[in-house]
Amino acid sequence: MSNTHKNKVPYAHPAGGWGALKSSAKHLMQSEDAVKSVKTLLKANQPGGFDCPGCAWGDEPDAKKIDFCENGVKAIAWEATAKRVDRAFFARHSLDELRLWDDHSLEKSGRLTEPMLYDGVDNYYRPVSWEQAFSVIASHLNQLNHPDEALFYTSGRASNEAAYLYQLFGRAYGTNNFPDCSNMCHEASGVGLTRSIGTGKGTVIMEDFEKADAIFVFGQNPGTNHPRMLATLRKASIRGAKIVAINTLKERGLQRFSDPQSPKEMLIASSTTISQQYFTPKLGGDMAIARGIAKRLLERSETDSSAIDQAFIAEHCQGFEAYQAVVKATPWEVITKQSGLSIEDIETMANIYANSKKVIFTWAMGITQHRHSVATVRELVNVLLLRGNIGKPGAGACPVRGHSNVQGNRTVGINEHPSQAFLAALDQRYDLTTPKKAGMNTVESIRAMLDGKAKLFIGLGGNFAAATPDTDRIYKALSQCDLTVHISTKLNRSHVITGKHALILPCLGRTEVDHQASGEQCITVEDSMSMVHSSRGQNDPASPLLRSETAIVAGIAQAALGNEQINWKALSDDYSRIRDEIESVIPGFKGYNQRIEQGRGFHLQNLAAERTWDTPSRKACFSDDPLPQCLDEVSEDVLTLQTLRSHDQYNTSIYGMDDRYRGISGERRVLFMNEADIENLGLSDGDKVTISTVSNDGINRNVSGFKVVNYQIPKGCIAAYYPETNPLVPLESVADDCGTPTYKSISVRLTKE
Repeated sequence: MSNTHKNKVPYAHPAGGWGALKSSAKHLMQSEDAVKSVKTLLKANQPGGFDCPGCAWGDEPDAKKIDFCENGVKAIAWEATAKRVDRAFFARHSLDELRLWDDHSLEKSGRLTEPMLYDGVDNYYRPVSWEQAFSVIASHLNQLNHPDEALFYTSGRASNEAAYLYQLFGRAYGTNNFPDCSNMCHEASGVGLTRSIGTGKGTVIMEDFEKADAIFVFGQNPGTNHPRMLATLRKASIRGAKIVAINTLKERGLQRFSDPQSPKEMLIASSTTISQQYFTPKLGGDMAIARGIAKRLLERSETDSSAIDQAFIAEHCQGFEAYQAVVKATPWEVITKQSGLSIEDIETMANIYANSKKVIFTWAMGITQHRHSVATVRELVNVLLLRGNIGKPGAGACPVRGHSNVQGNRTVGINEHPSQAFLAALDQRYDLTTPKKAGMNTVESIRAMLDGKAKLFIGLGGNFAAATPDTDRIYKALSQCDLTVHISTKLNRSHVITGKHALILPCLGRTEVDHQASGEQCITVEDSMSMVHSSRGQNDPASPLLRSETAIVAGIAQAALGNEQINWKALSDDYSRIRDEIESVIPGFKGYNQRIEQGRGFHLQNLAAERTWDTPSRKACFSDDPLPQCLDEVSEDVLTLQTLRSHDQYNTSIYGMDDRYRGISGERRVLFMNEADIENLGLSDGDKVTISTVSNDGINRNVSGFKVVNYQIPKGCIAAYYPETNPLVPLESVADDCGTPTYKSISVRLTKE
């Protein structure tokens, strides 16, 4: 990229379109098996096919024959690659060498092919049989002083079947230590929604987007993180729905979109306006925006009784009077200072909201990765409740989950804070005495490893070392474990940051045929709209030695606990038996095996969407939290950093070195900055800087070699990619009430190199 990069709109074309097709073709070719990748794509998100291993956006009610996006192509091509990481690869490359590789180079090496063991004696992984691998894990588990010294981490990629078996194994073993990726992304949504409306899930279904009069998109970038959502927003925009984008960066996908599956738009090079209004608040300012909308509505209600839904509030809500008092007491100058927007901006939003009968609020990590994230989620719900926008068609709350089954994992029991009712159901079904005290979340697990209180780590998918905060300390934490185990499809950073002993257990990918003793299997997943549907792989496995995640979990459980109390092998031989077990334990899954045969699967009941509130008061609850004090300015040279993905990235998987929509090519160590901040700090576009965390814990955290890029972002706010900037996020900097790392609000200083 040139040092003269100063475009206010770095990408001149709409999101999607020919640019997306060109990028898709490039990644298909890079897989070195383009024909197989193309054939695989045709089965993505189709009845009888497989669920895309990317995002958790739902399937359209009138799904097209082809239903995938650019980043779905990247994920599928990445998995269907012809490259292999086999025993010869590990014989050539020592651990010391692999630790020097960047994340992109590690993953692009190819698919893992057989179990590998690092025994702590030399500097290499060596091949090992499955039986030996399971025996090593069982031996370590049985030598622990207490079950709570084991950690069972889960990625949102795991199927319902694998996740259910995993949590059952952990609890039969004796712990509730189930840290998972939810702890790092949407935990605030679950906590905030549960406190407000009695469920931790969103209340909308895909059909609601076809009926909404207005859709407010808070803190998310669907063009990169869940591109199929753009097709949904495009349809809503075309039919006249008002779409309001509230996002700190100006993202191309929220401005204009050309649907690659629309022949008309492609042939005449046209596009659709996505957001009629686009606001760029300060980082963390979304709660103040929602408070401002509420304040304007309550001011209007003094002369216009229709400004708020008095009947809905009276019948369905509690805490309105206390909330009303807090809103009235919040000064406009505080709202505008924290949000970074004018009263006129907030008035515009309030007008759209007040003039729309059916409104959806949708959000992602721009809301949930701040210290006050739970309070922000609850404030969004407050505004929805003011006009009865929960529990009616075309309206509701829609947290957009990232990974394809992160929501399903929670539904089937991956939770360090399980309900007592769930544990009681497990005890009754399996004659167990499950542990009743809460387990550890992700950050608590890292602290436990650092303190020597956790000694064995098993990761069901994901890339724990790259995804977590405070990188130097997470490396130290993992290295202190007696054993680290990773169930994975491809080589990643976590495999080279080992414990004293380490295992890599290679598993089938979502696109591959899963054949067990009873025949070919399907798995199931749950999307952001609580739709549960089946997924069936299409490709031959990358290696004959691969096992499914479900079979691997069952193998570990059988080796550690035996088959007497729970017949793990019988369950993994036929996944329909696991679904029968889920049906017997978890409400809402009656007829599970039959219902997944329907084209789009089935919808799990959401009581809040029916205006039945599973809260202690049996009412929807207004919250009266004050606006946060943590957003006060410290000094002009202290900036607020958010970490984010590039367009060639999904979570920690880096598919390439470009970020097309932001104008970045061939590099990742870039720092997006406001022009005024660049000038005030005596910098120039293209300068290299070191970024250092501002903290009082005595730990020096810095990353170097980042190139300044002039970008449309509010003054005082900067942005850079993760995992490169994860070293700057202190382990202790977490959201109140939920423990999510504050990846979107890190105080830093810059030093010119």
